[in-house]
Amino acid sequence: MAQLTDDCFAFSGPLLRLDDMERLIAARITPVAESETVSLGDARGRVLAADIAAPVDLPPFDNSAVDGYAVRHADLAPDADTRLAIAGRLMAGRAADVTVRAGEAARIFTGAPMPAGADTVFMQEDVTVEGDTVIVPKGLKRGANRRLAGEDVPKGRVVLAAGAVLEPQHIALAAALGLTTLEVRRRLKVAIFSTGDEVVEPGRPLGRAAIYDANRYLLRELLERLGAVVTDLGILADEPDVLAQALQAAARGHDLIVTSGGVSTGEADYVRTAVERIGSLVFWRVAIKPGRPVALGIIREGAGSAAFIGLPGNPVAVFVTFVRVVRPLLRRLAGARADVPTPLPVRAGFAYKKKKDRREYVRVALRRSADGQIEAVKHPQDGAGVITSLTQTDGLLELPEEVTAVAPGDTVGFLSYASLIG
Repeated sequence: MAQLTDDCFAFSGPLLRLDDMERLIAARITPVAESETVSLGDARGRVLAADIAAPVDLPPFDNSAVDGYAVRHADLAPDADTRLAIAGRLMAGRAADVTVRAGEAARIFTGAPMPAGADTVFMQEDVTVEGDTVIVPKGLKRGANRRLAGEDVPKGRVVLAAGAVLEPQHIALAAALGLTTLEVRRRLKVAIFSTGDEVVEPGRPLGRAAIYDANRYLLRELLERLGAVVTDLGILADEPDVLAQALQAAARGHDLIVTSGGVSTGEADYVRTAVERIGSLVFWRVAIKPGRPVALGIIREGAGSAAFIGLPGNPVAVFVTFVRVVRPLLRRLAGARADVPTPLPVRAGFAYKKKKDRREYVRVALRRSADGQIEAVKHPQDGAGVITSLTQTDGLLELPEEVTAVAPGDTVGFLSYASLIG
């Protein structure tokens, strides 16, 4: 089921830069081909499989943008108020059965069709009504407060492109065009498991040298937020044969397998070895901190296969590598357009040094300084296992490869957690 090109290439350099990794993903991953039709109510978060062209104009007719009076602009005096006879009344949802002739105006409400002859609408709070006449002020431009048919979307224009991840605003647009269903890519099927003899399921007795497994819960939430159907395979022991068998079994019926732990260079890090036995690696070390030991590969099972991503074992490294490696791969595999989050400029409220030629992500909270500027404050603990460094901060500073130091007052790029996990 994997859509990962299966050839002999594997990155063998010392560390793979993130931009090179993104190019590899774009070149090696082919989106799933299958699609299905869903109702608008079930479309949020799905990936649009085909372009949507507007079947009608939006709006479908000229109408008023305000409650007021529709007039002929040619009747208005250029340097004085103008008195006009009120010729009729137009309500939203009713046909425009009124014609505005020279010297006339029509009472109109928001959304009502423009009457024949009229081209401009005065807001009701700007006019004076005296009996059967209305006095309108000078200076309003032609066409003011009138919405033209098709001014939002003309019939036939592509308004939603294939690859769009459908959010409420996209669904609202589809509904406004009269659509009731959309063709979307099928959901991705992803298997997850953790590795490590020290890892224990929450709720079970915790030995003196054990830790509870947070990674699978983190991965499941992140994957489901991106629309994947997740199969949780639990915790696997550090045994090469067990890992190889589990990976091959997971390759049946899944598009992607995501593991945490076991991809570094330690003697007990068996996941990488298992992948090389039953498949192949595309890369396994990325120039990113936290999270350098992250692997991309393919697992073969009979005539089928699944893409594989092995993440580090520390939870913060899992989070960072997920949002910067798994998320773009998942979007590509799902047929979604590339969406690299754009860092927003903020001011650094701390000093920091880093190595050149790797991308670093620093956990920060935002605060407003005494001069009113938004400032990023670094979490006091750097460790990749400090989960509270994620819960007590607002996002990550992205420090590019060429940066080696940050000084207080420097402008730095901030990525909110909301922008990274959506």
